[in-house]
Amino acid sequence: MPELPDVVVYVEALERRVLGQPVEAIDVRGISVLKTYDPPLAAAQGRTVTGLRRLGKRIVFELEDELFLVIHLMVGGRLRWADVGAKIPGKVGLAALRVPTGTLLLVEASKKKRASMWLHAGEDEMLAEHDRQGAEPLEIDRDTFVARLTSRNRTLKRALTDPTIFSGIGNAYSDEILLHARLSPVRRTAQLDPDELTALYESTQTTLRMWLDRFREEVGDGWPEKVTAFRPDMVVHGKYREPCAVCGTEVQRIRYAENEVNYCPTCQNDGKVLADRSLSRLLKDDWPKTVEDLEDFRA
Repeated sequence: MPELPDVVVYVEALERRVLGQPVEAIDVRGISVLKTYDPPLAAAQGRTVTGLRRLGKRIVFELEDELFLVIHLMVGGRLRWADVGAKIPGKVGLAALRVPTGTLLLVEASKKKRASMWLHAGEDEMLAEHDRQGAEPLEIDRDTFVARLTSRNRTLKRALTDPTIFSGIGNAYSDEILLHARLSPVRRTAQLDPDELTALYESTQTTLRMWLDRFREEVGDGWPEKVTAFRPDMVVHGKYREPCAVCGTEVQRIRYAENEVNYCPTCQNDGKVLADRSLSRLLKDDWPKTVEDLEDFRA
């Protein structure tokens, strides 16, 4: 799922192309993508795009007359920029926003079409639907970060990705942040001492800013074509069973629901392997507790 750095770069690319442009039409192919019916999409026709913003992992188009078009890409949704009059592509195409400068296409390759679009009349209505009240991680100081993080005693992974605590951090960047801070994803927020809290705040700032700068440099004045949660230069996210770029230990993971946690046992957990719920239930006392045990188990 596109997260804070990805969505910011999307917004910046859109500002260069649609800001100040009138909406000529919004075409929707699949009825499931549109989550509102009042006002109708036709109400946006002719309205000028007066602003763009990121709201969590959502992209908000501010239109004339207090209309707000919201797009949430979910896991598989992506945005493409195409020429004027471009057709919505078959199979993957969901919608098209047409302006005089070109066509914004909403596409999703996944069979589960989850990307969504809303049109709201009024900012209050839009915020009530979409604002999860999470703090902007790059706009807060250390004390505010700590207060937010420790407001509930949760695992660090859950706290960082909770949109009511922090805005825009998801599965991928939370893995990278925790590796940078050298903290276990299953540590509880109440267990961290002041130095560890400071390290986590600084790692959040460093990691998100590094990726944001990297994406901006990669895209330049172009369009962000390679938005993915699995980048080859990430350290642990998506690197299961590959060597940790810091210490060389094999990266491990914990699976839950449709998500997973990727971590380095040496860098983040004193060389101990965290129990994967499904496998540890199966293996019980045979579950390997350390990196050495894991190697022996596989052998």
